[in-house]
Amino acid sequence: MRRLTRRLTVALVAAFLGTASLAQVVPQEGNFWRAEVERGDLPPVSERLPDLPLIVDLLTKGREPGVAGGTLRTMVSRSKDIRQMVVYGYARLVGYDQGYNLVPDILLDYENEGNRKFTFHLRPGHKWSDGAPFTSVDFEYYWKYIVNNAELTPGGPSELLLANGKPPRVSFPDAVTVIYEWDYPNPQFLRALAQANPPFIYRPAHYLKQFHADFADEADLMAKMREKRVRSWAALHNRVDNMYQFDNPQLPTLQPWITASAQAGTRSLFVRNPYYHRMDSFGVQLPYIDIVEMSIVAGGLIAAKTNAGEVDLQARGLSFRDISILKKGEMDGAEYHTNLWANGTASQIAIYPNLNFNDPVWREVLRDVRVRRALSMAIDRRMINRALYFGLAKEGGMTVLARSPFFEPKNLVAWALYDPALANQLLDEAGLSERRADGIRLLPDGRPMELVIETAGERQEVENALQIITDTWRDVGVKLVMRPLDRDILRNRVYTGVTMASVWFGWDNGIPTAETPPDYLAPRQQEFLAWPKWGQYFQTHGGSGEAPDMPEAQRLMELSHEWEQASTSEARGAIWREMLKIHADQVYGIGILSEAPQPVVVSNKLRNVPVSGTWAWDPGAHFGLHRPDEFWFDPEAEVTQ
Repeated sequence: MRRLTRRLTVALVAAFLGTASLAQVVPQEGNFWRAEVERGDLPPVSERLPDLPLIVDLLTKGREPGVAGGTLRTMVSRSKDIRQMVVYGYARLVGYDQGYNLVPDILLDYENEGNRKFTFHLRPGHKWSDGAPFTSVDFEYYWKYIVNNAELTPGGPSELLLANGKPPRVSFPDAVTVIYEWDYPNPQFLRALAQANPPFIYRPAHYLKQFHADFADEADLMAKMREKRVRSWAALHNRVDNMYQFDNPQLPTLQPWITASAQAGTRSLFVRNPYYHRMDSFGVQLPYIDIVEMSIVAGGLIAAKTNAGEVDLQARGLSFRDISILKKGEMDGAEYHTNLWANGTASQIAIYPNLNFNDPVWREVLRDVRVRRALSMAIDRRMINRALYFGLAKEGGMTVLARSPFFEPKNLVAWALYDPALANQLLDEAGLSERRADGIRLLPDGRPMELVIETAGERQEVENALQIITDTWRDVGVKLVMRPLDRDILRNRVYTGVTMASVWFGWDNGIPTAETPPDYLAPRQQEFLAWPKWGQYFQTHGGSGEAPDMPEAQRLMELSHEWEQASTSEARGAIWREMLKIHADQVYGIGILSEAPQPVVVSNKLRNVPVSGTWAWDPGAHFGLHRPDEFWFDPEAEVTQ
């Protein structure tokens, strides 16, 4: 009867919304904060919401309005990964909708004039999680007192905030208006604000001023420095100003859940933000879920604990190889089901020869495109696909996925078909024809060609794939040496040129459009593991790293700049196609496989989680694009006995 009543209510609301404005929806006080409201410790929900909240019409989205309550359990493998709450929460100034269109979220609205002038309109009455007003003052604090403070930001504004090398003019006409204006187009600005790890161009000024030398009492500031054991006020400010890390419970936030755990441990709790800006068409303030419990466990235990029913929502830490054990858990009566989502990365596994490797002999060898092509063609992708993914992945080099308008089959297969004879020929032509007695080739200085590939040691399928590649590379005279490391250690070694080659995912965004900035295809980021020092050079404006000194890489830099200046989608699309062609030909990253399904485990009581979706870091923020604040537990769900 209760379920029938609810369905009738939903139908009536649908009819009501067809004739009435969403602004007429009356906010309803939930149970979680009711005691605090009754004691006078919190204002009622009608005063906590913005004057113009974002009202989510779930029926139009094909979802069912829910009820508030419950604790969602999930797992991560490192304590620092509590930052996934910022990724999954996905409260952004602007964010992607299900069709990957940018729409206002925290912002009430925005205006974009030729990608040169952006006017942001804030929601009147919007508040931080501690109840303080969220206004243009918070944007002003970030711009004037963080970005343009030499002690906090020695390098000045990031590349995101520069257009043709020049910073914007930023103004704050009133409490709810912020204007960014450049002399040149900055087409990547809005999309960067919607990223999984966005630039937070606002800060809670009312909280952070107590740690800033321009505002704080000197004696108080010195006392805080001694308490935190830091030597400068800037170090103190940076320690507490960690919007993305999400590890400071005192730092106000705009995310749907706020940190409730005082210190790091094996479990972190996050509770609903009483001032969150979104509500449903019934007047229920989001998020529906009251508490998120994030347990920190060893990566190798995530699948087993998921199989045992210890989570309500899990994808991180699970891979294709775990599907069988997860399905077995379902058959054994565990109260979950396993959905298979598409994977949005350009490659599940990609090998990155380091073109900036410190060893001069190896550097020249790896910079020879014939060597990179040979290494790619000496990989039996069909064998790896069958062994690891039952033939369900797509074999080929690293390029965009078939769902992208820029997908071209010839880029997928370029230098990616298994051909050991041609690989041997290319290596001989590269001057590596000399071999030692066991068939391993010799470098120009006489050392054996032992190519060390470092991994993050987090994914078993990577190690399994490299074991297969070890055999096929040996057939062409190359010895593969695998070295597992901690992820952070691996990245630092790559960035400093100590790593010869590494393995990671392909590009985060395998489904770009013409409006997607192609930064990661050009030597603009140290995070692209094939050219870390070139990326550093760009990111630091020449302060560190090395300038690109290979013609094809220089052309990629030119094209990236041309994309920023292009005025039409057609021109930007043509640039994308040329850049992808260069990558396919030059094999900077040796892609192996793509599009293996991503298992997503969902409690049978949890509603509004898509059956199918795309698991992608950016764009998508993993669960973020699918709005976990709209997920809810059905109290009437039947439980299998």
